[in-house]
Amino acid sequence: MSRHHGKEASNSVITIQKAKHEGRKLSMVTCYDASFARLVDRSGIDIVLVGDSLGNVIMGHEDTTQVTMNDMLHHSKAVSRVLRKPLLCVDMPFLSYQISPEQALDNAGRLIQQGGAQCVKLEGGRNLVPQVKKLVQAGIPVMGHLGLTPQKINTLGGYRIQGREEEQQKELIADAKALEDAGVFALVLELVPSELAKTVTDTLSIPTIGIGAGGHCDGQVLVLQDLLGFDEGFEPKFLKKYANLGALISESLARFDQEVKDGVFPSADHSFL
Repeated sequence: MSRHHGKEASNSVITIQKAKHEGRKLSMVTCYDASFARLVDRSGIDIVLVGDSLGNVIMGHEDTTQVTMNDMLHHSKAVSRVLRKPLLCVDMPFLSYQISPEQALDNAGRLIQQGGAQCVKLEGGRNLVPQVKKLVQAGIPVMGHLGLTPQKINTLGGYRIQGREEEQQKELIADAKALEDAGVFALVLELVPSELAKTVTDTLSIPTIGIGAGGHCDGQVLVLQDLLGFDEGFEPKFLKKYANLGALISESLARFDQEVKDGVFPSADHSFL
């Protein structure tokens, strides 16, 4: 029995697709552990992405290319154990799907069976049509990802806006249509000009979810630690910080440290008689 069985308030691939036709905007955040998943579950967020951005956020890597299937399984298991209402999507990491459709099916199957994912996300365009078709035919929902595709950071030469030139725009639109035809149920657009994102959104019947792609997309996604303000020095144009928890956490830790050293904590209130 699925963890969502009988829970009318929970999201599914079907409810996500219906949102576009009903004119309802979608919210999506990354999440990598159970403690945050419990909080997200109470928020009304539509989709949780166990993103391979955990390579940067959790593991301290410079990019996502070093993230493995075992890493993704570890974190998706943690989130899936407690998440109930949002749709749970899990990134397929670098080189877990590019080699062949059969490899993609094997690894996506692991994320569903072992990791508790309800769908998977792949980065890439027309070159991945065979993989997408293979997964969809096997009953595994797929979310696409175009624009800045972080797994190709070594090819792209850095984190920069994609699709400013006319030829790039045509390619991205063609990729989006090909992915929709192949069966993806939604599409992430990362770091693309707002008007290009609008064109793609208006062209497709599936929802688009933007990050650094303007307000015309059908939904928006941010990294949880980014929107909560964990890193005071991280200030990209597309990011809105809804809290400044980095400073609050640092201050709390400093107070704990000082109270321990001053003999203030633990007091009688925090001791057993």
